[in-house]
Amino acid sequence: MKVLVLGAGNVGRAIAYDLSRDFEVWVGDKNKEHLDKVRDFANTIKIDASDFDRLVDIMKKFEIIVGALPGKLGFTTLKAAIKAQRDLVDISFMPEDPMELRDDAENAQITAIVDAGFAPGLSNILMGRIYQEIDELKEGIIRVGGLPKKAKPPLYYKITWSPYDLIEEYTRKARIIKNGQIAEVDPLEKIEKIKIKGFEFEEFVSDGLRTLLENIRAEHLEERTLRWPGHLEKIKVLRELGFFKPENIEFTLKVIAPLMQYESDDFSIMEVYGRGTSNGKTKEIHYFLYDEAKEGFTSMARVTGFTAAVITRLLAEGSCVYGVIPPEILGMRSDIFTRIIDELKERDIIIERW
Repeated sequence: MKVLVLGAGNVGRAIAYDLSRDFEVWVGDKNKEHLDKVRDFANTIKIDASDFDRLVDIMKKFEIIVGALPGKLGFTTLKAAIKAQRDLVDISFMPEDPMELRDDAENAQITAIVDAGFAPGLSNILMGRIYQEIDELKEGIIRVGGLPKKAKPPLYYKITWSPYDLIEEYTRKARIIKNGQIAEVDPLEKIEKIKIKGFEFEEFVSDGLRTLLENIRAEHLEERTLRWPGHLEKIKVLRELGFFKPENIEFTLKVIAPLMQYESDDFSIMEVYGRGTSNGKTKEIHYFLYDEAKEGFTSMARVTGFTAAVITRLLAEGSCVYGVIPPEILGMRSDIFTRIIDELKERDIIIERW
């Protein structure tokens, strides 16, 4: 089976590496330097994903497409896969609602599993399992972070994914469920301190619930993103001064991106918590993940890329129905959930439960 991975960045490289064990993998990107880094285990093709018609034509040469492009190209990738009538696994943090294309995907008789990375992605899968095991969910909290081991000033953060999508986290309203209703909040309005497994972090509410807003019924549901102390207040000042406005973003990234690019291994951390009632009794479920960079891959590339690779294998086996499928649906099926957790364990990504 021929698989096309769109995007040869850190995460795309991890996806291609994992899938190359079982499939004929091609990687498409417009950046030659990125493509050079995957030639040891994948074929390469130069692609500009903004050229929609050519993208569709190229997709038709493959059985499965994996989208690992920045969020601004995610919706285009989904549309192109539908037009090409090719199954898709996508990890982009697209600002649009992919469920708007559910009928189009069904009519094209394709399966598109969206938000299939770390968070959103694995976080949805874990929350979907919690939701299935608790009769009435009162509260669900996702805490997630991808951080450098070395918190270097002045911004105490290292970029391990798209810098544009990073800024989106700080500027886009965060949707949560409050008192059973969807509400929008300023992500940086409330910065709180939190201790997890001996770590001390800052956290802010982020717009990562996405399809969970429609598929999980709860009184309270939030995603919170973790940062080292000292980062968020500086980001908040930059935002208030207008540095993240669309007309200023290119200049801003030229200045601040180099400050967040330095030598330091990263780690990923996730806590997914649910509390509710089952059979009239209070029930709580915790999932916890901690992962570090290994074998030439950043931790963020591992937890995002390997999750997407595992889901791609499920799709290749025909385990999913037609349409646009959010990842929490995978978590709601106990057989698929167990398969994902077991396969991640084989890649030394361990998820604890208590």
